[in-house]
Order: sequence, then structure tokens, then C-alpha cells
Amino acid sequence: MVAAGAHRPGPLKQQNKAHKGGKHSGSSQRRAGGRVSVKAQPRRRLRDLSRVDRRHQALQLRRQRKEAVLAEKRSLGSRDGPPHLVVLVPLHSRAAAHDTICLLQSQDSAVVRVDEGRTGGFALLCPRLKQRWHFVTAQAGDLHAVLDLAKVADSLLFILDPADGWDSVGEHCLSCLFAQGLPSYALAVPGGTDLPPKKRIDARKKLAKAIEKRFPEAKLFPLNTEQESSLLLRHLATQKQRHLAFRDRRAHLLAYAAEFVPCQESDLVGTLKVSGFVRGQTLDVNSLVHIVGHGDFQMSQVDAPPDPLSLNPRVIKGQKRSQDMEVQDDSVNGTDEMEEDVKVLMKADPNKQESLQSEVVPDPMEGEQTWPTEEELQEAEASLKANRRLVKVPKGTSKYQAAWIVDDGEGGSEKDDDEEDDIDDDMMEEAVSQEGESSEEEEEPAEEECETMTVSECLRDDQYDEKVEEDEQMLERYKQERMDEMFPDEVDTPRDVPARVRFQKYRGLKSFRTSPWDPKENLPRDYARIFQFQDFSRTRKHLFRQIEKEETEGASVGWYVTLHVCNVPVSVMESFKGGKPLVLFSLLPHEQKMSVLNFLVRRHPSNSEPVRAKEELIFHCGFRRFRASPLFSQHTSADKHKLERFLRPDAALVVTVYAPITFPPASVLLFKQRSNGMHDLIATGSLLSVDPDRIVVKRLVLSGHPFKIFTKTAVVRYMFFNREDVMWFKPVELRTKWGRRGHIKEPLGTHGHMKCHFDGQLKSQDTVLLNLYKRVFPKWTYDPHVPEPVPWVRSESALPVQEVEME
Repeated sequence: MVAAGAHRPGPLKQQNKAHKGGKHSGSSQRRAGGRVSVKAQPRRRLRDLSRVDRRHQALQLRRQRKEAVLAEKRSLGSRDGPPHLVVLVPLHSRAAAHDTICLLQSQDSAVVRVDEGRTGGFALLCPRLKQRWHFVTAQAGDLHAVLDLAKVADSLLFILDPADGWDSVGEHCLSCLFAQGLPSYALAVPGGTDLPPKKRIDARKKLAKAIEKRFPEAKLFPLNTEQESSLLLRHLATQKQRHLAFRDRRAHLLAYAAEFVPCQESDLVGTLKVSGFVRGQTLDVNSLVHIVGHGDFQMSQVDAPPDPLSLNPRVIKGQKRSQDMEVQDDSVNGTDEMEEDVKVLMKADPNKQESLQSEVVPDPMEGEQTWPTEEELQEAEASLKANRRLVKVPKGTSKYQAAWIVDDGEGGSEKDDDEEDDIDDDMMEEAVSQEGESSEEEEEPAEEECETMTVSECLRDDQYDEKVEEDEQMLERYKQERMDEMFPDEVDTPRDVPARVRFQKYRGLKSFRTSPWDPKENLPRDYARIFQFQDFSRTRKHLFRQIEKEETEGASVGWYVTLHVCNVPVSVMESFKGGKPLVLFSLLPHEQKMSVLNFLVRRHPSNSEPVRAKEELIFHCGFRRFRASPLFSQHTSADKHKLERFLRPDAALVVTVYAPITFPPASVLLFKQRSNGMHDLIATGSLLSVDPDRIVVKRLVLSGHPFKIFTKTAVVRYMFFNREDVMWFKPVELRTKWGRRGHIKEPLGTHGHMKCHFDGQLKSQDTVLLNLYKRVFPKWTYDPHVPEPVPWVRSESALPVQEVEME
């Protein structure tokens, strides 16, 4: 009876929907019918780890990273690794670099070896601490020496003035070093005892405040006693090393000794035997080597001479064991170490050796599919005979020379693209006054009687006039830059040349962002000389993966070797004898070949002078330096990038040049050479890509004025000056400065007036614009020779931007 009276759900009971599996792991396994993909296995296994296992795994990873850092610290400067290379950089003219060197050399239980006639450095060997250092001094005014030594240095020791810290030259040196990439560093302040005792604390506080901007959380090391120098050495040995990406993946060395052996044919070229410690990566004899500032070369063999800075030197019979503290002088050219017990490690294999070919030799007949037959050749000769004419030529002129003589009626040569670009730029400029030209054309007056007078030693009038002329040229460039900012890309339509002829290489685009543009269309001849990768990023990843696996064979890191570099000019040895550092980098595959490099740079705040596109600049890219005339373009994510005529101070731009391939990451510094030979830092950045297909488009804007305005139509004048030009540019879309869009309906009359239709009524103060586009390419101006800069001095003649007024 109880079961019969049980409650049954009625028709109004709530009915919930059945649960759907969705994209959960359980439902996917049910749908897969028990099959589980291979990629899902590691994730599930990680998820299945217990809390204790996850904690152990994190502890092991942290311990591995810590052991890697400790192993790097222990190997640097030890018996098996290369000596700890420390570069001393005095940042002030009053910085006591000599006192610092004397204090470092006065270490107890240390052997000091002085390098005479080389880079002015010395080596410090401490057998008790099992450490060895190599100190090299670089002056802050010698820009190339500082940057070259910083490329290979393990640590930089900045020597500051106790009162001011650094001067303007030191500030410029620091800007360049920070832009190139700063290795581990330390700050030393010698000479603090020279100040009165009451002023020492204030000077130290002032100096700590000054360095806080450049070196946050940096520690100042006073350097007045031997104990303080020992603390500094301990800090240099134990601090964490900062890595520079462009050198960690390439073998490099600083020349400790060098010898030049001229070849039999000429004394100007020969084999350079460079000795030094291998750093970075394993050095392969079949790879190419780049001598910084001099070019790329091949190696013939690698030798292993005895280590001159060994912590446990061999005792030679007849010589007494040295005491704890001694100073030994090495030979000037360092050939004594190379003459005894030299072992040949490896010789270059001609089949595996990298080629020095940097350019492709283009074949002009490569694209030809047919070859002229004998009948066609005979017809061509017959037509040449028929077209022969009589021309008066000087005696002794050959037929080939006579063929190049042009009659007066045969003028009209075609203009080059570069000339057109220059004309476009000139059309943007204001008309320069022509005063003074008439005075130059006048004949010089007859010589008058001379008299002797005393001239003061102040600035002569001609020198003063030269400075005034430089200021006028700088003012004109400031005006051009301001005009380009106010009216970007606008040009005046020429009246003497039809616009359809003048702008025949330009095209209109419906949309700059989405309209297609073939990157292989109308390429210049220089593109036949360069190399291009099918997939640059894939090649780069493959090379870096090989480096990480350490698959190369050769001289290992820390070995003291002698490289036999072939076909080196004698000027390399002369610069080394003159005290310049000799730095060598091994090249990765393809890094000797030419291509199109794109750098992402930003204007340096210390320089405000206008920098125009296609001006010659000096590039410091990674381990290379060269001169080139670049293009500037906007940095966007689109497939087309608009050309910029000036280097903008407020935005990052892309700089495009022809240069040897370099695999990023690599820092880049842009310098501009003054008329007196100094190099000014104008921009800094990094290597963006190696991509010849990157499209840089130059834009021209033709402007017109609305003459009569109706509801949605207007009569526009001053954009063109004949009827044919209006008909030629009729398909191109118009726009106005106030955002209206339209198109040309028909020409009116014969003087360039045209009726235009817009999407709304124009304002009387509006301006009608027509955009034209043309792809541009950089000029082949690559020059690997960079002249040595004059010691840098801050320029005071630059005009502030606020003073430039537009007329």
C-alpha cells in the first residue's frame, strides 16, 4: 500500500538539458575512440606531476642555471680559459689613468708582464688566486679604439674624476658604448685623497648623484691604496658577465702579437700572423675572418704556440726562478713566442673553405631566350651601313670614337632616376637668392700697389666668412626640414614640362595600405649583384641551432693560437704598430655576401642637425663599420613603407642600405662626419632584417585650389596647366586636407582647369591633393673604408631649432 501511494512527477516538472561534453579532454577522448595524439602526452604528464615533483623540477632548473653562471665565472681568467680582458677607459681629461695602472701593478704575489709597443697594456698573473688578467688602456677621444676594444672586452673599467665624474668627451663615449652594447663594467675613482677632507663627502655624494642616471645601482670603487685595488680586482673576477649577442655566436680574439710576412710578388700584400686567445666560440680554419676596420680575409692555417701568459710557466735551464713580484718585458713584435715549440693545429681545406665572393656577377644574356641567326646579323650590319653619316672629327679619331660624337640636333638624353629624385627634392625647397653671383662673374681688377700692414692673430676675415657660409647652409637645411614637416611630400607642378612626362614613372593607388605592389617589378641592375635568401629567418635559426649544438671543429675557447691570414695589406700591420687594437671576428656562413639590410634606428637626443636621405653616413653594425648613403622609411606592419626625406627626431625609422649580410641581433650606430673630420653620433638602433623585397615607396603630392564650389562639385585650378595632363591623371583619386574624397570628371578649357566631384561640399580654404607613388631603391655607395675620426669636441655652432623662422 505504501508503494501504491508513492509520489510521481507531474507534467509541470522542470526538465533540464543533458550535459554536453564540449571541448573538454574527456569528451575529446570519447570522440577519438580511445586514440590520443602524441602532442597531448607531455601536457598530461606535466599535469599529472605531484606538487613535490614540480617543486623538485623547479629546484633542478634553478640549480642548473646557477651552476652555468658559476662555471662561466670560474673559466674566465682561469688556467683553461682566456685571460680576463679588462679595458681601462678614462672618462675625464683629469682622470688619473696612470695612477690606476700603477696601483693594479703593485699587487702582492703577482707577476706583471708589460706589453711594450702594442696597445700600451699589461698582463697580471696571480698563481695563488689562479687568476690572470689582461689590461688594455683606451683613450675616450679615440672613438674607433674604444668601440673595437669594447667589442671583445670581458669588463670595462671606467675611470672617473672625483669632482666632475666625466666631461663632454666622456659623455659622447658613454653614449656610443651604451648604443653598441655594454659588457660588464666597474667604476673606479682614483685621486680622492687630493681633495680637502671636508669636501670629500660632498664630492662623493655629488658624484653618486651624477652617475645614478647612467649607471643605476652601480657601486663606486675608490682607488687610492693597494687594498682598494685588490677589492676592485675581486669584484671584476666575481661579478656576473653581461653577454653581447653578436659576439657570443662568433669566435673572436684581440691580437696579442702580430707578424707580417710579405708575399713574393709585392711587399704591399702578404700573410699576417696574428696571435691571441680564442673567445666566444670554436674557431674553424675554413671559415672567413673579419679584421675590424680592414675587411674580410681567408685563413691558411692555425698554429698553437706556447702560452705567454701561463699561470705555470715552464722553467728553462740557465734561468733562475722568478720571485713573487717581478716585471717582465715582452718583445715588441711578439715573434719570440711563435718561434719555439710551434704546433700546427689545422690547415685549411680548399674544398671546404668559404669563398670571398661578395657579389654576383650578372650575366646580361641570362634572360634571353633566343640567339640571333647569321641572317639577322647580316641584316643588322647592312642597316648600319645604310645609316652611316659623314661627321667632321679630329685627326686620329677611330671609328668607335666617332660613333659616340653627337651632332647638335641630337640632344635630349633620358634622365636618370637619381636625377629625378634630386629634382623632386629641389622642387620642395625654397628658391635660394642669387646674390653674389654677379660679383663673382665680374673681372678681377688690376693689381694695385701693395703695402705692408700688421695683422692681429685673431680669426682672419676669410675664415670668418667660411663659418658664416656654413651657418647659412645649415639654416637653409633647417628651412627645408621645416617645410617638409609643414607640407609633407608636396611639390609644385612644373610649367615648362608636361606633368604626364615629368611624373611618368609614378602611379596612383586606390589605397596605400591594401593596394597590391609586386616586389619583383622593375628591379634595378644592382639587384642582380646581391644575394637573397628563400627564407632568411629559417636559415638564421638553422645556423644558430648548429652553434648551440657545438658541431664545429677547430680551436676551442681559451686556446692561445696563431692565425695565418692570407692576402692582407701591409696597412693592417702599420696600424697595429701605431698602437691601434687589432680585433678579429670569424664570420658565419654567407656573412661576406652583399644584400639589402634594414636597420631600425631612432634619432639620438644629443644631435639635432637635419639629416637628409641619401647623405653619406658612417655605420657601425655589430663588428663591421662602413660608409653608405641610406634611404629612410617608416616602420609599419604593412607591405609598403613610405619614404621619409629627413631623419625624424620623434619616431623610429627604418634605414635601408646595400651592405654585407649580418645575422641579427646586432646593434647599429650611425655617425655623420663633420667637415673637420669629427664623427657625430646621430642615431642608434639594431638590425631589423635582411630583405631585398621590402618595398620603399616615394610619395609625391600635387596640390590644387578650388576655384568655384558647388554642392558636390568644384572647379579646381593650379594642379595642372594643360588639358592633356588632366586627361592623363583622370583615373587617380583626389583627396582634400579636410578629409573629402573625389575624382576628376572632365577638363575645362585648355589651361588645366578641371571639374571634380567630391563626397561633400568643399570649404573655400580647403586644398585639393593628388597622391602619386614610385618605388625607390638605395644607391650602391657601400665603402668598407672608414677614415679615422678626429678627437671629438662638442659642437657649439649648431642652430637651435626654435630660432629657425619660415618666411
